[in-house]
Formats: sequence, structure tokens, C-alpha cells
Amino acid sequence: MDARMITPGPTNGANVSIGYFTAADGTAIRNALWSPRGKNPLGSVVLLGGRKEFLEKYTETAADLNQRGFVVFGFDWRGQGLSSRMLPDRLKGFVRNYDDYVQDLEEFFQRVVQPVAVRPIYLLAHSMGGHVALRYLHRQPPGFDKAVLVAPMLDINTKPFPRWLVKGLVWLGHRIGSDEALVPGSDKRTNFDRPFEGNALTADPRRFAMEKNAVAQNPDLALGGVTFAWLSATFASIAHIRRPGFLEEVRVPLLMVAAGTDRVVSVAAQKSGCRRLPNCRLLIISEARHEILMETDAIRTRFWKAFDAFIANQPVQP
Repeated sequence: MDARMITPGPTNGANVSIGYFTAADGTAIRNALWSPRGKNPLGSVVLLGGRKEFLEKYTETAADLNQRGFVVFGFDWRGQGLSSRMLPDRLKGFVRNYDDYVQDLEEFFQRVVQPVAVRPIYLLAHSMGGHVALRYLHRQPPGFDKAVLVAPMLDINTKPFPRWLVKGLVWLGHRIGSDEALVPGSDKRTNFDRPFEGNALTADPRRFAMEKNAVAQNPDLALGGVTFAWLSATFASIAHIRRPGFLEEVRVPLLMVAAGTDRVVSVAAQKSGCRRLPNCRLLIISEARHEILMETDAIRTRFWKAFDAFIANQPVQP
């Protein structure tokens, strides 16, 4: 498969264009633009995925947004998808510092989105993407009118291991120079090696298989476990956003949608974080697993109803 291609999916007739831009440090960042056919756009949405994810995984979400009249912009985070990988072993999840993610989002918005986007511009971000979005929005940049954060990573779930043990292990790994090594318990199994049964991501077998199918068509999309460096940077960035006054300075109107049965990120941190954000509404979908946008039709319908109400300045029903 051509590395520039988006794996075929439910696009509902959208025009899809793929490109790359080079970040300030030379990293190649793959990005996509989904434009609705036969419609005058009503606005734009910047779509941010989570760790391990890639543009192909969001064709259905992009199609849902196109149907609503939005132009959709997205990109692969550095170190995943078909953007530049950070290590010779491309299956290792690695980042040195979350500042790199924030800088990539800033460059993407300024260089790719802003010149052609139709206003208003909204942000839709999942998991790690929601975390980076908060870091970026804290800078109070011009551009985004509203943001919807789906199961945002305000804190991670370290179970079955106690948090102090995991943090201590990460500290030790950094001290002995093991930044590029995989954290024990985080193996190289990739996106399509894990079974549907017992997964923490979605109760929908078809959408669970979409990611597997995309990786099967293009194995370069695959990503495995996390390194000491990635986990160390994650803990540091979580501590950064938890600092007194940080979230209180994010002024953009936010809708935070939590998954009630989430085993990947902390729902408690989302509740407390939303209370600290000055302009945040919280919706908890009690039966949802972590990947709400990849969930069953019934759960996705609840999400899109809340999304539409929020964008239209209407009450978001619980």
C-alpha cells in the first residue's frame, strides 16, 4: 500500500487528501483533510487520536463529521501511524517530552489548518489527544471556538500495579539509561495482535476489527508497547496539568465525555479536572469503554447527540 493512502473505510463520499509537513526538528508528520462532497462547509473540526492510533482508524468519525457539514483535519502523532518513528525499532512507543506533541499540534494548526479552514473551528480529541489538547489550549491560542474531549487522559490507570511502584520503576529506568527499553509488562504486541474478548476499548466487534484490518493492510501502521521514556514523559505531563491554576486558565468552552467503565484512563481525574476548568460540561456514558468513538451504535448515538447539542449551544442531556 502507498504510505500516503488512507485505508478504505466508511467515508460517505468524502474527498480525502493526504500530505506531510516537516516539524521544526525535522520530524515528518502525516496529515489528512476530509472534505464533504456537494456541501458548503459549516465549519471545521481538528480531530486528534490517542496513543497507538492513526488516521485510518478515524474514517468513520470523519464521515460522521462530514455529514454534519464539517471539513475535518487530522494527523498522526510523531512516533506512530505513518509519521516519523522516533526509534529504529518502530514498534516501540517513544517520546522524549510532551512538549514535542504540543509543538506538533501548534505547527499543524498554523501551517495546515488555519490557512484553509472554514470557521468556526472545533477540536475533537480522544485520550492522549485530549491531554495534548489541554496543554495546547492552556496557551490560549487564537483559533479554536470549542473543544470536545473524549475519554481524555488526565491521568492513567496503572492497575493491577500500584501507582507508586510504576512511577518508581520508571524513575529507576530513566536513571540507569533505559529510556528506549520497553517498560516491563508493556510488550511488543501490536494493534492487531490482541483478541476482542476481554478488551478494554470497545464492546463493538466490527469497530474493534477496523483497526486490525487497517494494520493488516499496512503493517507500518502498527505500534507496540511503551518505553520508559514515553511513560516518564506521560507522568511528567500529567503532573504538569495538575499544577494549581493550570486548568483554571483554559478558557475555551469544553465538553468532556467520559467512559463509565474506562480501564485505561482515570474517570475520577476527568471529574475533578472538569470541575477545575472554568467552562466545562461533563457527560459520563456509564456503559462505554475507553474508545467511545469506536463503541456500539447505541453509545455512539448518545455521543453524537451530546456533540450536536454542545456545538449548537443547547443543553447537553445526561
